[in-house]
Amino acid sequence: MTTGAPPARTALVTGASRGIGRATALALSRRGDRVAVHYGSDRAAAEQTRALLSGAGHLVVGGDLADPVTAQRVVAEVQRELGRIDILVNNAAVAPSPETYHRVENTDFETWQRVWNRMVDVDLTAPATMTYLVARALIAANAPGVIVNIGSRGAFRGEPDHPAYGAAKAGLHAFGQSMAVALAPHGIAVATVAPGFVGTERQQPKLAGDTGDELRAQSPFGRVGTAEEVAAAVVYLTSPEAQWASGAILDLNGASHLRT
Repeated sequence: MTTGAPPARTALVTGASRGIGRATALALSRRGDRVAVHYGSDRAAAEQTRALLSGAGHLVVGGDLADPVTAQRVVAEVQRELGRIDILVNNAAVAPSPETYHRVENTDFETWQRVWNRMVDVDLTAPATMTYLVARALIAANAPGVIVNIGSRGAFRGEPDHPAYGAAKAGLHAFGQSMAVALAPHGIAVATVAPGFVGTERQQPKLAGDTGDELRAQSPFGRVGTAEEVAAAVVYLTSPEAQWASGAILDLNGASHLRT
């Protein structure tokens, strides 16, 4: 008696319209997973991601996951269209940018409050909501699964120009470890990747400008990371062989910041 290949798994990747999310969606599809490509506001970019995926049966789904009603709709839509969610990659985030700059000595109170609320809502509360929804569905189905959070080096070294980002990512790291303990009895693994600076399309102006050499010099390798390197880490952490890595926070920063 021969056994066939294991059935394809379904992965929901949030914030997959570009950058790390797109690279992750592509890598998971190349492994044979069906992928739900989530986007916040740019459906056209998400459709471009789907067009690049290997295989068939993929889905595009959109919405602001900071809204719990929208998060419930997104999860329900993926479950309805693809049957289940075996893998959740919490990647969607409000990233540091000139628009989210809020260094304490240079920022008025109204801006401080607005940026803090938005970053915590999207970068911490939304992944917690998505984790809850997907984990509850897996538990109800008595099915194994895996959740990977995309954290940040900034949670460890500090983000003085974007303190809400550093705080939200630190919270995400801690949340992931709490869920690793809580969900292990249900066969659900939870891990986190903490990248350093990644040279996505959005970051190319920084790399091409006056700050480029400084950014590359942060790592002794003399370069910045790539979205594909982060995606490769997610592929490993979502593999059945990586269940024993549950609870881990994987530093992926080219030795630019070493934790003790």
